[in-house]
Amino acid sequence: MFGHIEGQATLAKYPPSDELAGRGVGVAAGGNGIAADETQLEHFGALYGACPTMRKLFRKIERLARSSAPVIILGESGSGKELVATTLHQLSARKERPFIAVNCGAIAENLIESELFGHERGSFTGASRTHRGCFERASGGTLFLDEITEMPLEMQVRLLRVLETGRFCRVGGDQEIETDVRILAASNRDLQQAVASGRLREDLMYRLCVIPVTVPPLRERDDDALLLAAMFLQQLNEEHDEGKRLGESAKTRILEYCWPGNVRELKNVIHRAFVLSDDEVVVDMDVTIRPDGTSRPSVVIPAQPGAPAFGEPFSVRIPVGMSLEAAEKALITATLQAVSGSKAKAAQVLGISLKTLYNRLHAYDDAAAAVQSASLAACTALAA
Repeated sequence: MFGHIEGQATLAKYPPSDELAGRGVGVAAGGNGIAADETQLEHFGALYGACPTMRKLFRKIERLARSSAPVIILGESGSGKELVATTLHQLSARKERPFIAVNCGAIAENLIESELFGHERGSFTGASRTHRGCFERASGGTLFLDEITEMPLEMQVRLLRVLETGRFCRVGGDQEIETDVRILAASNRDLQQAVASGRLREDLMYRLCVIPVTVPPLRERDDDALLLAAMFLQQLNEEHDEGKRLGESAKTRILEYCWPGNVRELKNVIHRAFVLSDDEVVVDMDVTIRPDGTSRPSVVIPAQPGAPAFGEPFSVRIPVGMSLEAAEKALITATLQAVSGSKAKAAQVLGISLKTLYNRLHAYDDAAAAVQSASLAACTALAA
């Protein structure tokens, strides 16, 4: 059913159903092919992936879809948090009901209350008619609150009350309205730091962190970047009736690049390369285009003199504007990959002691464990 076509990555689309688990997109050698052996880019709902981390994520989503408990989805910008939310909804018993996504950081503070809870006619200047908010429109379905840490604190208080009671009032109204909505929230921030900095209420964090889901960054997904690039290229070829192919240099650069913008950046890079290239697509990550059309250069960090040879030239590209913490983590992760996971060799290449490297890795693990700890605390509080 999922045959392999020479020179193409076979893209199959399926409706949301329990049969999504295990379906795959075949990628064969040659042309857009990535490896001599057949590689499966698994299609799960709105998500694609082949690495063990993504397959583990798919299995977790499948289990969580059976529940109506709140879920907090964590991950870097562009990693696919909304796609995770969409898939959770598609696989749930609520799939026939509405799925409404709200970006909490994109709505003005004076409008977000009305957008979420609705308003009565005449409740404020310009309110010429009654407006049903997201909680009403999503009743029976799923409400996805993206960038939850950007929601004003006073709105977080109201959200917490709705989560606890299932009731709310429209702006300007005094009649309580019942709603049956599953809340999915997402953030690209560390939640503990968001609480410490006053961006997120601690009680709301515990309420949302009943079940945390972490979406891995693209740089930690093995060869998924190359498989996804082939898939995006095939989609463009089909859309424009072309037969463009990834060149060998493009494949190498895709695998070496750290992808700070994750899958969103990869898709944009492939689209730009498709437009600007002839038969063989040449990708260029040296320049990231800003929305205003200006460019943001990247910094190339080569292997240092005297460092162990990896067999091939090795470098990490750090776009200007990337945080120091993220750049350090990207460099450490890439170095460990280059030395096949040897911490002693990685420490030598990085010019730091083995103890310092372990401290850094433990810090990354602690950050991930903090969310899990919050989840356990929330479950204890709910059970009390």
